[in-house]
Amino acid sequence: MLLQEVCVLDVVCCGRDTGIIEAARMMRKHHVGALIVVDQPNDARIPAGILTDRDIVVEVLGNDLDPAKTTVAQVMSARLVIAQETEDTAVAVERMHMHGVRRMPIVNHSGSLVGVFTLDDAVKLLAARAAEFVDIADKGQTHERRTRR
Repeated sequence: MLLQEVCVLDVVCCGRDTGIIEAARMMRKHHVGALIVVDQPNDARIPAGILTDRDIVVEVLGNDLDPAKTTVAQVMSARLVIAQETEDTAVAVERMHMHGVRRMPIVNHSGSLVGVFTLDDAVKLLAARAAEFVDIADKGQTHERRTRR
């Protein structure tokens, strides 16, 4: 299955110059634990980093920075693991595991953000696949009961 088929398309984004308080409010409003930080040349959204709720706690509060004077650029993680929308989910999950990330921005052929794939998305896919296996096993047993009377 391709990432473009399963990634979350409604990505909550902010710019590098967004204040930390505003970023935290965006997370609360949209019920997310991370914002994808984007640059917007020519109306494209190019992933530049990620800001997580943990970044706010550890980097801002843990270092006694003033949230009112701190921008996303100061504490975001600029080291992103990005995937193409045409990549297979199994490959993406392996890369997430290899790099220890829970969220992966998904881009199109020109590098513009089109979605995000998360650990939660991967777990849902795995659960759906497991349910398919259970269904196959059940159908096999039903078929055998019918044909071996």
